[in-house]
Amino acid sequence: MPANLPPHYFEAEQRFREARTPAAKIEALEEMLAIMPKHKGTDKLKAMLRERISKLKEQGQKKSGGAKAKTPYSIEREGIAQVVLTGMPNTGKSTILNRLTKATAEVGDFPHTTHRPTPGMAPYENVQIQLIDTPPVTLEYTDPELGDLLRRSDIVVILLDLQADPLSQMEETLAVLAGFRVFPEGRPLPPDLKKIPFVKTMLVAVNKMDRPEHEGDFETFMELSEVKIPAMGISTKTGRNLMAFLERLYGMSGVARVYTRRPGREPDMTAPFVIPTGTSVDEMAEMIHKDFVAKLRHARIWGRAVRDGQMVQRDYVLQDGDVVELCV
Repeated sequence: MPANLPPHYFEAEQRFREARTPAAKIEALEEMLAIMPKHKGTDKLKAMLRERISKLKEQGQKKSGGAKAKTPYSIEREGIAQVVLTGMPNTGKSTILNRLTKATAEVGDFPHTTHRPTPGMAPYENVQIQLIDTPPVTLEYTDPELGDLLRRSDIVVILLDLQADPLSQMEETLAVLAGFRVFPEGRPLPPDLKKIPFVKTMLVAVNKMDRPEHEGDFETFMELSEVKIPAMGISTKTGRNLMAFLERLYGMSGVARVYTRRPGREPDMTAPFVIPTGTSVDEMAEMIHKDFVAKLRHARIWGRAVRDGQMVQRDYVLQDGDVVELCV
């Protein structure tokens, strides 16, 4: 599958070639990684870029005479997706993290309760989604280190308070993100950007839809909102739509779960093989072992799009929930 790299990628690549310091090289590589399309054709290129970044960081540590201290925002990705929760004070970021994970972020009725990012793992069926609570953002002050975390993330969730002018909150939050060169998919980019933008998958979660009558407030917000970002109403107080929230994040993560089985045996449905959406049988076989794909003849599939046990060719695109028996 061809990579189909956008023009911005090659601009960042040129800056990497012209960079004279490890920090500048790392910045260019991270931009290349962030704007690269997410599909199977870019997997090897992504791995190569991550390896380059890792080596440059190791070299920088050796030259400085020791390991460089990590910042609170240096959070390693875990699970199927890294989701950063962002928003203005008291929108419910810490509460949603605590309700959906085993994390214990501090919650308070006063602004700026959260002083540092806090990660937690949210179980969705048989996979895990990493949620990260972050300090609140405002135009007056936002921790500058938050930008790096946002740019590395897979999904950005903007939390809004339905009872406190959500339209203004969204406008201000998007302005802060734009300051970090982070923009939602589908939004026109400023023509005067000096550096490469980071276009992110985003979800707006409008919190505090606690009572049935708040449904009308949410509908009004949707009608008045001019920024076309996927949005949903939730309540961290009552738990309303929190499971639907995780389902939405899973659907936006760009992955599918498939299960392998051996002839005559039942598959283990608790341990999925997580693959990028659009992966073929042939590509999955290569993920298992590069030598295995040469021996592959065909596969049998149990799933919603085929008859149970149907024989398929190597180019069959696997669907979420498929059970695969690879035949060599």
